[in-house]
Amino acid sequence: MRDRVTICECFARDGLQHEPDFVATATKLAVLNAFVDAGFTRVEATSYSHPERVPAFRDASDVLAAVPRREGVAFKATCPNARAVRRAVADLDAGHGADELSLLVSATESHTERNLRTTRTRQWDNVAEMVRLAGGRFTLVGVVSVAFGCPFEGPVDPGRVVEDVGRFAALGVDLVTLGDTTGLGSPTTVAPVFARLAAEYPDLPVVAHFHNTRGAALANCVAALDAGCRHFDSAFGGVGGHPAGISYGGGLTGNACTEDLVNLFESMGVDTGLDLDRVLTASGLCERALGRTLHSMVARAGFGLPTKGVLRNV
Repeated sequence: MRDRVTICECFARDGLQHEPDFVATATKLAVLNAFVDAGFTRVEATSYSHPERVPAFRDASDVLAAVPRREGVAFKATCPNARAVRRAVADLDAGHGADELSLLVSATESHTERNLRTTRTRQWDNVAEMVRLAGGRFTLVGVVSVAFGCPFEGPVDPGRVVEDVGRFAALGVDLVTLGDTTGLGSPTTVAPVFARLAAEYPDLPVVAHFHNTRGAALANCVAALDAGCRHFDSAFGGVGGHPAGISYGGGLTGNACTEDLVNLFESMGVDTGLDLDRVLTASGLCERALGRTLHSMVARAGFGLPTKGVLRNV
């Protein structure tokens, strides 16, 4: 059997939070439906961020009430604080909640203050309360932001990242995501961390979440793959970054580009489980949703391997 990875599509949350203009709920639902049609089994659908602070997700409950529910597909929502988890529980009680919740910490004090408006100590207390409020009703995803470098403090001690993963594991989360939030990581810093986590926490899936701010996202994905990682986040068109109302990091702040990552893995013989034709369909829909050409190389050149018997890049 071919090696297999799971890619969580993050366009509708991490991608859209960087957009200055609100994207209509109907448009979000159209792209989410396209992601499901393409075969994504994990999809980041929205965030329970405060609607005034991050207005891109003021329709979070409406989106979750109308997403295309299919067996084997999990929709994820980000929860920055306990109030967000209470909203998630209320939606679940109403019959249209998320399947997964992301719980956030930052590896540095400076990014914690800027992104979450608290301290690391208080945020870990918040996360413990959030786990309690979730009550075992969701798949919980711990997220460690700026895991491979901080825009305010520079290099991050890998030992602190491993320690944070251990704290999440002790709280009983189901997965932990390592975020290279402003694209400061490189294969030489990424690979040792993923290898160490695979050895120390062999039963805890660790998700690679790389931003392409400095052009290293795909190289870092391969480094993580070689170190044992089999779970990845990406966003169509390479969009995303910090919320539009929060300023840190420069350049193209977006995520690893889904189309390009899928092409790379499939070309390496790594099965993504995705329908490549429908991936291209979703790619075009995302560009139309934002009204501009996005940053995917594959969207311009086509897949460099057969899809339904047709070589797409000839």
